[in-house]
Amino acid sequence: MALPVRQQLLYWGIALAVLFVLLWALGHVILPFVVGGAIAYFLDPVADRLERAGLSRLLATVVIFIFLIAIVILSLLVIIPLLVQQSQGLIQSAPDLFNQLRNWLTEHFPQIMEDGSPLRQSLMSIGETIQSRGGQLLQQLLSSAAGVVNLLVFIVVVPVVAFYMLMDWDRMIALIDNLLPRDHAPIIRRLAGDIDRTLASFVRGQGTVCLILGVFYAVSLMVVGLQFGLVVGLLAGLLTFIPYVGALVGGALSVGLALFQFWGDWWVILAVAAIFQLGQMVEGNILTPKLVGKSVGLHPVWLIFALSAFGTVFGFVGMLVAVPIAAAIGVLVRFALEQYRAGLLYRGQSQPAAKAEDETR
Repeated sequence: MALPVRQQLLYWGIALAVLFVLLWALGHVILPFVVGGAIAYFLDPVADRLERAGLSRLLATVVIFIFLIAIVILSLLVIIPLLVQQSQGLIQSAPDLFNQLRNWLTEHFPQIMEDGSPLRQSLMSIGETIQSRGGQLLQQLLSSAAGVVNLLVFIVVVPVVAFYMLMDWDRMIALIDNLLPRDHAPIIRRLAGDIDRTLASFVRGQGTVCLILGVFYAVSLMVVGLQFGLVVGLLAGLLTFIPYVGALVGGALSVGLALFQFWGDWWVILAVAAIFQLGQMVEGNILTPKLVGKSVGLHPVWLIFALSAFGTVFGFVGMLVAVPIAAAIGVLVRFALEQYRAGLLYRGQSQPAAKAEDETR
């Protein structure tokens, strides 16, 4: 005999509350495990394909991690030092860039750049604020990341957790499936499948799009000679995780820097703008339809809200789990609406059930 609905809701509510309390209280402790689990989830399809090619699960996991270690070593030796150098250079040159902008506005629009005008005062203070606060923030990030304990935990724990979770992923899923309440197992499997498809298309697909565009933007901007091309390109690729934001922010920042660096050399400035235009065309017509799909059920506004809310409450760990939770909430809301449209409260006594079911499709 199944438990009453009210009692089931009580148990599920308690479990959800305990999960959020643990997430809030142990955020820094569980961060390596969350990151390791995310890496394992992201790489599970690759391991499955290697298994279908004839490799064992253990050998497939080893091959994947050898490849990842090579990428990490290359990043540590080449990309990260250059990225830190360009970030520091961009922060240090911020006052000069704003001074050039102020002088250009003063020359072409003297009426809005009079002494004491709010715009003039703002431009004078923005550059100094970026230099002082940005330098402090970068120094804090570098010193925090270089902390012996945190660095060792991340270097050791994250790869180990990711390796074992990737190797045992299918067995963990089977174990969880065996623990599902038998009366609700079919519905839970259906909802879990919808959540997995949403995450697979968005996290894996959009993550791959971000990686491809970030590399494309960074390499292209460095080829045309933009001074901080690596930082701007990778930032634009990272922000592509939120649709349209990456291209807007990266394009505006790149063209602005190009105007200061290549003023008068209009072909180079047009080339910088064309890079982002080409990136948008490739993303919209090739990458996103192929890797993400036409509809993943995560509206950009809902995604931004989830990232902001969970990041504010739970910190960095909250931002990591915001997308999965947002996807799960979206699937549950759609399921609840489907049940509502199929129920008597919506269709009443006069509307046939078949017609109500047709409306939900």
